[in-house]
Amino acid sequence: MGIVLGIESSCDETAAALVDSERRILAQRIASQDEAHRPYGGVVPEIAARAHAERLAPLIESTLADAGLGLDDVDAIAATAGPGLIGGVMVGLVTAKALAMAAGKPLIAINHLEGHALSPRLADAALAYPYLLLLVSGGHCQVLLVEGVGRYSRLATTIDDALGEAFDKTAKILGLGYPGGPAVERLAREGNPRAVPLPRPLVGSGEPHFSFAGLKSAVLRAHQAGTHSAADLAASFQQAAIDCVVDRTRIALSGVTGQGITALVVAGGVAANQAMRGALETLAGEFGLPFIAPPLVLCTDNAAMIAWAGVERLGQSDPLDFAARPRWPLDPDALPVRGAGVKA
Repeated sequence: MGIVLGIESSCDETAAALVDSERRILAQRIASQDEAHRPYGGVVPEIAARAHAERLAPLIESTLADAGLGLDDVDAIAATAGPGLIGGVMVGLVTAKALAMAAGKPLIAINHLEGHALSPRLADAALAYPYLLLLVSGGHCQVLLVEGVGRYSRLATTIDDALGEAFDKTAKILGLGYPGGPAVERLAREGNPRAVPLPRPLVGSGEPHFSFAGLKSAVLRAHQAGTHSAADLAASFQQAAIDCVVDRTRIALSGVTGQGITALVVAGGVAANQAMRGALETLAGEFGLPFIAPPLVLCTDNAAMIAWAGVERLGQSDPLDFAARPRWPLDPDALPVRGAGVKA
């Protein structure tokens, strides 16, 4: 049995976790920075990096104590090495390097997106490769064919903004505060999802890629017009986003029919949205596939998913001069798309 210490610091969550090869989360701690960033309506990179530097070492110490373990009991140290806010990524990766060097343990540099991509396997031992993954978060919106550890084929990406970013911007427009995604979801329950005629970008286009910039702009114009309640705007935005995601994912699923897909899987922060989950579960049923989503605690940024990705890569060791990466695509060979899709 192997035990991996995972470290996550790619954005605004400072996190450490211990996970073993039997899929047990032995201990996990997450220090949120929501209060520090709330006055600004979004993440301030400098504040995030400073908070990581202040919190990470004691957080790791507490996590080890929670499990009753020391570094000598750990088989490897896995840390997010990108993509993300480079200051925060560097804090976590440098800390992991120091611990690995001091304890004589292997360093495993983890792609944050791979952490999300493999997180459903931590929660569900029955999930086998290959599966179709919808990865939706604050910085990414992609559909990937996951054939194994390190084997990812990107089938679709956003040509402009990520879905989580659209949720956050809508929350800011409506004055709902930060973090925006959960706030929009809560308010949407009080509104009429068909009250505001918002666009569904690229729906019906026949391509699987995503676009949310126009939807964000439409929400802003509708809010400025002042003819709809905030609840109706939130509900209508959420429904438009769901309609876009379902339509795009349906096209991607149609393209991999006959390839032995075992499940439709969703991961990433937006995967916590219950309305989104319900719509995707219905879509999976149309194709006769099970729908799998990790528990809510594994949807947002966390170290358990990084530790699990390290478990999946046990036996691998990365050099101590491995460089932090602000961008790190899961499928570097994917063809570029029009617009700003290079961000993916």
